[in-house]
Amino acid sequence: MNIQGQEVLTTAQMYAADAAAGAAGVSSLSLMEIAGFKVANEIRARWSRQRVAVLCGPGNNGGDGFVVARLLRKAGWPVRLGLLGDVATLKGDAAINAGRWVSGGGKVEELTAELALWGGLAVDALFGAGLSRPLDGIALEVVSALKRHQTPCVAIDMPSGVSGDTGRIIGENLEAWVQSALTVTFFRPKPGHLLQPGRLMCGDLVVADIGIPAAVLDEIRPALVVNGPGPWALPEAFGPLTRKYHRGLSVIYGSADMSGAARLAAAAARRVGAGLVKVCAPEVARPIYMSNAPGLMFEAARDPLELPDQRATAVLLGPGFGVGADTRQKVLSLLEADRATVLDADALTSFANEPESLFSAIENCQADVVLTPHSGEFSTLFGSAAGRDKLKVTQAAAAASGAVVVFKGSDTVIAAPEGMAAISVNAPPWLATAGSGDVLAGLICGLLAQGMLGWPAACAGVWLHGEAAQTVGQGLIAEDLVDAIPEILEKA
Repeated sequence: MNIQGQEVLTTAQMYAADAAAGAAGVSSLSLMEIAGFKVANEIRARWSRQRVAVLCGPGNNGGDGFVVARLLRKAGWPVRLGLLGDVATLKGDAAINAGRWVSGGGKVEELTAELALWGGLAVDALFGAGLSRPLDGIALEVVSALKRHQTPCVAIDMPSGVSGDTGRIIGENLEAWVQSALTVTFFRPKPGHLLQPGRLMCGDLVVADIGIPAAVLDEIRPALVVNGPGPWALPEAFGPLTRKYHRGLSVIYGSADMSGAARLAAAAARRVGAGLVKVCAPEVARPIYMSNAPGLMFEAARDPLELPDQRATAVLLGPGFGVGADTRQKVLSLLEADRATVLDADALTSFANEPESLFSAIENCQADVVLTPHSGEFSTLFGSAAGRDKLKVTQAAAAASGAVVVFKGSDTVIAAPEGMAAISVNAPPWLATAGSGDVLAGLICGLLAQGMLGWPAACAGVWLHGEAAQTVGQGLIAEDLVDAIPEILEKA
């Protein structure tokens, strides 16, 4: 399902949304009933009637499971229900729904691995997104058995063992999690549904409406969204009085040795709508840059690096530019020009030993700056993100650097210094090909040139990048991305 543009809630914010719904007159018992109804409907829509093992935990996630078991049984499905703990200790809505299950003829059994494997399908209603400690005991035995036997699982809210806030496995045992074929969550997605490896563990994700009023978000004020149109908008369409200078001028710095990177970036900036694009590179490389791009402008690079055209509204430095002190100095000089700036690849790696000098220059720049690191480049500037919460480290990097940070990957996170962030969900695996990052940098530069601010331009560039890759499909090379952009712009 399409969740692009939706707000994303942490587990704490989701609890607040539930409480606000209650204050607005929506009973928690009705929310649980609707949640179980939505899960049962998704199961019936995707699988034929078969034996189902419903695995319930001691909290409200288990309460949802009781509703699912009752509704599937009512529809004629063979159901067994295993409970982690004693039914007498259940409280609130979970206790009420346990009673409804029993009064309808259902049996509450002890949770065991044997019971979990009884059906051709298992419903994981053990813990959901609220779990904060590693799986252990019988819960771990059950999860391990399901994985060994590759039993299809449906997770309610979140696969047990996976953090709803980070998408990471809770604890040191990297096998302590449920692999779901389907995850059904409610009202709004959580970070763990979108960040890796949680996204893979969720399988197909359904965000079901269970009757929580959207107005509860006015008080919660979430600062995280699923990347997509809505939180941002592309530049206005061309009008009858539009001239090329209204669409801005992008300046892209290139080298003679690795010209392909800057050429891809320049092509992307042109395709995304920048009115003019100028490459600044050594004079010896002029024939290379101009050979198959007659609409591209070229200017020979000067030393020290200067802005070659005062009409420039956005600049890009880094792709194929070379790593070292010379690049570092050129970046610092360029930031003094106070133009919207994208720094990528070599422009980032060149500050591996002195990131603070870059951050200081960004702070003094009077225009928005966007950094587009992959994991290796991120580590050189901000420390390794391995094993850490990708969302939090990206937000911290944006705050520390004063720039918009695009931490690339299959779960690209785009964070602004002010705290807003977006998680990308539309990047297919075949984007992992040489030159695709150069295209992304060019897209962002082209959008900045047209007057977009840093965070929306970065979000839009990442989204266009992913949509173009989806359109091209497998076999994609970086040049294909550029050619697919007009089609995406037409539909956006």
